[in-house]
Amino acid sequence: MPDLSLGVTLAVLAAAAAHATWNAMIKSSRDARLDLALVVFFSGAATAPFLSFVAPPAPAVWPYIAASIVIHIAYYVALVGAYRAGDLSHGYPLMRGIAPLITSLCAVAWLGEAPRPLVWVGIALICGGVLSLGLAGFHWRESRASTTWALTNALIIAAYTLVDAAGVRAAGKVESYVVWLFTLDALPFSLLIFSIKQKELIAYTRQFWLRGLVGGVLSAAAYGVVLWAMARAPVAAVAALRETSVIFAALIGAWLLKEGHIARRVAGAIIVAAGVVALKI
Repeated sequence: MPDLSLGVTLAVLAAAAAHATWNAMIKSSRDARLDLALVVFFSGAATAPFLSFVAPPAPAVWPYIAASIVIHIAYYVALVGAYRAGDLSHGYPLMRGIAPLITSLCAVAWLGEAPRPLVWVGIALICGGVLSLGLAGFHWRESRASTTWALTNALIIAAYTLVDAAGVRAAGKVESYVVWLFTLDALPFSLLIFSIKQKELIAYTRQFWLRGLVGGVLSAAAYGVVLWAMARAPVAAVAALRETSVIFAALIGAWLLKEGHIARRVAGAIIVAAGVVALKI
C-alpha cells in the first residue's frame, strides 16, 4: 500500500472540514434527532441518482454493506446522545480522537497494514491533540453523560471504518460501494425516527428540508472521499488525518457556538497540525 500522496491528503482535509460542518449543524439544531434523520435521508437521496451509473456490488461485498448499515444505526443513536448531553467541542473531539487509535491497531491485525514509525508518531500526535481539544474545560460530574456517549461512539466509529475499509477494497470500485452504501443507509434510521416522531418529523421537514439537504450532501461527500482515500493509502493514516476535522469543530464550537476555551483549543490544533506534518514526512 503506497504512502499518502499530496492529492489524497488535500482531499481528506477537505472531507474533514465538510464532516465538522454537518456535525455542527446537528449540534446547533432545534432537535438533534430530527435534524440527523433529515441529514441521513438526504445523504441517501443525493447518492440515489447515481445508482444507474454504477454496477451493483459483487455478492462478496454485500455482507460489508449490511454490517456497515447496522453499525451506522448505532453511530447515529450515540451521536445524538453525545450532542444532547454536552458541547460539540467536547463530544466531537473525544469520539473522533480515540477512534483512529483503535482503527490503527485493528488495521494491523485485520488488514495486515504496518505503518512506518513516523506514521505512528503522526497518528499519536493527531489523536493527542484531538483529545486535548475535547478535554478543555472537562468536568467529569458535568460531562459524564456526554463523555460516555462519545467514548461509546469512538468504538462504533472504529468498527464501521474497518468494515468499510475492507468492503471498499473488496468492491474494487469505490464509487459502487459508496453509492450503494449511502443510498441503502438512508432508510433504517430515517424510518426509525419517523415511526417514533411522525408528526414532528413531517413538520420539521417542511421547515428545514434545505438544511437537511445541505447536511446530507456534506455527509455523503465527506465519507465518500474518505473511502476513496482508504483504497489508495494506509487506513491508519487516513483515519488519523480525517480527524483534523476536530480543528474545524473546535473553532466552530468556541466561536460560533460560544463554548469557550479558545487558547486550549488552539494549542490542541497546533499538535494536530504537527501530526499531519509527521504523516507527510
